[in-house]
Amino acid sequence: MGKRSKIALYTIVVIIILMMVAEVTKPAAINWRDSYSAADKIPLGCYVLFNELEDYSDEDILTSTETLYSYLKDVPEDSKTTLLLINDWISLDEEESKSLADYVDNGNSVFISSNYFYGNVIDSLNTYLERRNSGFFKKGATSSFTSPTLNKNKKLFKDVIETSYFTSIDTLNTTVLGTVTLEIDDIEDEIEGGEILTYANFIKIKYGDNGGYFYLHSNPFAFTNYHMLNDNEDYAATVLSFLPKQQLIWDNYKKSGRKIIKSPLRFILTNTALKWAFYVALLALVLFVIFKGKRTQRIIPVIDPVKNTTVEFTQIIGDLYYQNGNYKSIIEKKITYFLEYTRTRFYLETSELNQNFIDKLALKSSNTKATTKDIIDFIIHLKSKNTLNENDLIELNKKIESFTKTQ
Repeated sequence: MGKRSKIALYTIVVIIILMMVAEVTKPAAINWRDSYSAADKIPLGCYVLFNELEDYSDEDILTSTETLYSYLKDVPEDSKTTLLLINDWISLDEEESKSLADYVDNGNSVFISSNYFYGNVIDSLNTYLERRNSGFFKKGATSSFTSPTLNKNKKLFKDVIETSYFTSIDTLNTTVLGTVTLEIDDIEDEIEGGEILTYANFIKIKYGDNGGYFYLHSNPFAFTNYHMLNDNEDYAATVLSFLPKQQLIWDNYKKSGRKIIKSPLRFILTNTALKWAFYVALLALVLFVIFKGKRTQRIIPVIDPVKNTTVEFTQIIGDLYYQNGNYKSIIEKKITYFLEYTRTRFYLETSELNQNFIDKLALKSSNTKATTKDIIDFIIHLKSKNTLNENDLIELNKKIESFTKTQ
């Protein structure tokens, strides 16, 4: 690699490192996505509200992380609870609608705050929800309550792009608890200003004969962290004050910000720390590939350790003696080996091979006296012979193997 190439490579590496440092140290951008999750601390999450609900009831807040059908089927029929559904939109399938209707019909309550309602159970309440989109020109919408004593808690929600409200309700079973006031520009005559329109945005609907109610609210933004921490918490507290004082169930499944991890790579890239660890690993891999070619060492051959050839050597020597017919030498070495084995294994003196030695050897070797006497007598016999043959060697080997087999 030439000098110019090295300078260019180092320059690129420095630029990459500076870019990474700038990216890590720059302030994190505010995440304005809709979430409504109890775990999210972003502006449109519900972390503040969920933690404040602990003071609402003496009982613990229950949390549902599965579909309404799966969760409500395990709720006891004699329990009295209130289910909270807060999200930008709420869509209920046929099974969920039936489960929710049965849940309220048993005397429980459901609070739904959303810009959009979908589902058979919502349709059965004879309500119609409409929304007004102000386009690029954000406007304010004032949410208030029908009770004069609660007017002090009405709030102006500024910079509203979409405002939802009820244009049709069932007056026989529905009580209007709150309204929203919209300021609409008079497009035809801008000189005359605009008109003030007021619609219901918080209603209470009786359902069934056991004291169950649906509470429908069309401004879920009021319960987000952004509004709870910007002097609008009184409005949210007043809305929730209309609910029965009983145990609450927080739905954390039907949320726009529900965590859905579909692949390991997506999980890594959605976590800031893991994402940068992944990028650093990729950079390290690139640098490794670049520099590896210059630093690759020649393969060192593997040298096998020296083998212990003592056994093979002994076998070869023995074969030479046997092939040359030197049976006497082989027999003498086998007798010497056997007596050495007796001394080291049984700690017996082998200078005198008498009856006393035979008795001790039989006892320590777990052989019978007859077997022990037979091999000792045969060894004495071989020592006394001048000429030894192949049969003597074979017989001695058999007796030694038979004697040592019991060890």
